[in-house]
Amino acid sequence: MIIQQGLLVVLLWVCLLHPCLTAMVFSRTTDQQPKSFAARGIGNEGKALHRQKRGWMWNQFFLLEEYTGSDNQYVGKLHSDQDKGDGSLKYILSGDGAGTLFVIDERTGDIHATRRIDREEKAYYTLRAQAINRRTLRPVEPESEFVIKIHDINDNEPTFPEEVYTASVPEMSVVGTSVVQVTATDADDPSYGNSARIIYSILQGQPYFSVEPETGIIRTALPNMNRENREQYQVVIQAKDMGGQMGGLSGTTTVNITLTDVNDNPPRFPQSSVHLRIPESSPVGTAIGTIKASDADIGRNAELEYRIIDGDGRDMFDIVTQKETQEGVITVRKPLDYENRRLYTLKVEAENLYVDPRFYYLGPFKDTTTVKISVEDVDEPPIFSRSSYLFEIHEDIEVGTIIGTVMARDPDSAAGPIRFSLDRHTDLDRIFNIHSGNGSIYTSKMLDREISQWHNLSVIAAEINNPKEMTRVSVYVRILDVNDNAPQFAVFYDTFVCENARAGQLIQTISAVDKDDPLGGQKFFFSLAAVNPNFTVQDNEDNTARILTRRNGFSRHEISTYLLPVVISDNDYPIQSSTGTLTIRVCACDSRGNMQSCNAEALLLPAGLSTGALIAILLCIIILLVVLFAALKRQRKKEPLILSKEDIRDNIVSYNDEGGGEEDTQAFDIGTLRNPAAIEDKKLRRDIIPETLFIPRRTPSAPDNTDVRDFINQRLKEHDNDPSAPPYDSLATYAYEGNDSIAESLSSLESGTTEGDQNYDYLKEWGPRFNKLAEMYGGGESDKDTS
Repeated sequence: MIIQQGLLVVLLWVCLLHPCLTAMVFSRTTDQQPKSFAARGIGNEGKALHRQKRGWMWNQFFLLEEYTGSDNQYVGKLHSDQDKGDGSLKYILSGDGAGTLFVIDERTGDIHATRRIDREEKAYYTLRAQAINRRTLRPVEPESEFVIKIHDINDNEPTFPEEVYTASVPEMSVVGTSVVQVTATDADDPSYGNSARIIYSILQGQPYFSVEPETGIIRTALPNMNRENREQYQVVIQAKDMGGQMGGLSGTTTVNITLTDVNDNPPRFPQSSVHLRIPESSPVGTAIGTIKASDADIGRNAELEYRIIDGDGRDMFDIVTQKETQEGVITVRKPLDYENRRLYTLKVEAENLYVDPRFYYLGPFKDTTTVKISVEDVDEPPIFSRSSYLFEIHEDIEVGTIIGTVMARDPDSAAGPIRFSLDRHTDLDRIFNIHSGNGSIYTSKMLDREISQWHNLSVIAAEINNPKEMTRVSVYVRILDVNDNAPQFAVFYDTFVCENARAGQLIQTISAVDKDDPLGGQKFFFSLAAVNPNFTVQDNEDNTARILTRRNGFSRHEISTYLLPVVISDNDYPIQSSTGTLTIRVCACDSRGNMQSCNAEALLLPAGLSTGALIAILLCIIILLVVLFAALKRQRKKEPLILSKEDIRDNIVSYNDEGGGEEDTQAFDIGTLRNPAAIEDKKLRRDIIPETLFIPRRTPSAPDNTDVRDFINQRLKEHDNDPSAPPYDSLATYAYEGNDSIAESLSSLESGTTEGDQNYDYLKEWGPRFNKLAEMYGGGESDKDTS
């Protein structure tokens, strides 16, 4: 059993406005110690109330905000024990608002507020008071500082940060689905009374929505709200302080709630059949018509996909879904012929792309319709024997060579003569031509694969008797390669050799490129045009070669540049070769072969940093380290939350004593172990979140009168084989926890609801474990009596 400990709060009033007059008395000792102050009050019956010495500080006045009286509001009285009542002393006030907001009677020490004070503007004022000799103007008491705290009243209504909120919730949501949370703020003091305790309620929007009074969370209140019936709702939320009690101030806000769409409506065709017509001359891809299924949903939930699922025209037609309009466009898939077939029938299905499994019961989310397509007879143009032609020729053929022939016929019964021609827009250079009678295509200029590898021509076939009836066909001409280009250097090489080079040293790696594209791939060979005493070429047999030195040492002063002709040849037929010349400069190098200078005269360049530069860099590093250390040290210094033990704060004292003490004799019952049938079903703990999704399995009860040892061994074995058990050692206790403790709960939450004083003397009778609580709450009476 967990004992919940409440917080006992005793409010010590230093002054009351009208029933009791409180005077602050200066008290000065003879040994020049800092003065101390005491609060002296006179009760309603005229009897002096003596307060015991406390650890709290005296120097605080309390003033109620928004005072509405006609006279100045009385704050308090300052009095020095040096004041004999003869008017020889003068009281002086300074600090926040002194002389303007707060005034003091220089003879009596009475402090008044000259106008109404708003706590929300300033919660407290810090002032200083001093008593001086009126004749000598010398202080008779050291200056003392005190605070005037402003007590809050409920003068601010709750306000929302937004006048209008916008929220959304999916349609068909279950009751209690969270929509949005609205939060109001109250400028009043939340720690004083209920002025800032806000309760939310709904003024408009019922019965569709509700609001949680404490949190302001708006939830759905009706099931199956359908967006297609109503999409927009306006909800008015009221926030009222004083815990929602009568007399509290309130503020409102408007929440515009939109029901978002879910896929809860299947598509439906408006007609069971559709009739379309198309001329037989329509080319492949021609759109015949559109069909559309209606869907009450919107956006993604209304997206459809159309397809042809049956019919004798499945091979002749296609259907394409238009994403923008959600229509199905029926197109021609194969050429039509009125003489072969005049009517086709299709069965088209429309289905939602995104189906919500929660609404399968409203389905199926698809529908079908029948489409009939009639083919109309027209005067047809010529038809080519192929849909396109591909011709391949070598680039070195002679002008006038025929590269291929296209054939066409007139499908009409008259079968008139046909004339062929080239569309010159596809052959601007007039490289090809065609015989108008037989459709033979031949070259009219020389070909070059390196300039253009493909030529895409368009051939026109038209009826001579009716030139308007014409047909086009694409002719693709591919130019095949022949070896008519010699290889060359891949890039320009800037080559140098060190003066201190040794024989056999690599100074450059070269490669080549060739515009031709042989079937077996490129293969290059490298050699020198003539024997060179200074350099040689070594073929790497991977289309690269290395330039090597043949002797030791070179001199810039003797020869600064060498020209090395290199012959590059390919491996195709006929063999093509070219000569490229490498320019090799003689340069001065360091010991690692890095070039330093290729001029005839070497230049000496200063290197390194001076001693002064190194010292400056070192000083900068030291300064940065010092600044970083100081910043880290400053960051570690933090003021303690409680400056001293005399600083009284609200505290919660928690005692983690789960048992009921020595007198709790019902915490363990050995009879439960001997009678396992009395054990309740295994339940999940409610104080922690389950760490596994395994469902606890119920273990069979041991037979009656089973020995305790056998019973525990059986349970231990079951836990070892339980897959839902945690992967570490744990203690499983099989015991009856017992009934509630006779001491019941120590919580003070319920006691806070009563207006009477609580008597905690019974804590002393509970034994030594509760002595600390008895001292804390038992001593409260003396505080209360002397207040």
